[in-house]
Amino acid sequence: MWWNKISGSLVAATAVIFLTIGIGVGYWLTPEYKLSMYDKSMNLGQADRWFDLRYINGMIAHHRGAMLLAEQAAQKSQDEKIKTLAETILKDEPKAIEELYNWKKDWYGDNRKVKDPLKVNLGEYDDNFDLRFLNGLIFHHQEGVKMTKETRLKSSRAEILNNANKVEDFLNEGIKMLTEWRNEK
Repeated sequence: MWWNKISGSLVAATAVIFLTIGIGVGYWLTPEYKLSMYDKSMNLGQADRWFDLRYINGMIAHHRGAMLLAEQAAQKSQDEKIKTLAETILKDEPKAIEELYNWKKDWYGDNRKVKDPLKVNLGEYDDNFDLRFLNGLIFHHQEGVKMTKETRLKSSRAEILNNANKVEDFLNEGIKMLTEWRNEK
């Protein structure tokens, strides 16, 4: 009789332990592990079999973040350079996003949409609107550079590495240009 009580408790305790381990392993193996584009650490996680998927999802969110800033500038800015830049972002970013979604589907069979990052609200137009946009886009670019640097250390897939190099070059050039524009304000 006492043996049944001990074995029942042992079975229950063992089940709880394996459930806890299973949840931990499942979390670790999930492609969205530390995915958030706006995670303060900007860490895409360890260099595992899901790293490239986390990069793809993070870069999709990054491109969408640029579009969310550009939408505000296209609607509210009165500076022609900034309006033109915003329109270019809104025209070009969807192409980059489409390429990333195609990789995600082809390589991982993953058709899920990436959640948009939090939208930075630049506020209504005033004398400092363009400055807020430039500062926001510069910061956005700097965060993207952090992601590409991490990716070059952790990925081994040629397409991802080429994308990270191309994106980083583009972002660094953008930071230079945007900083010059900001200094003119």
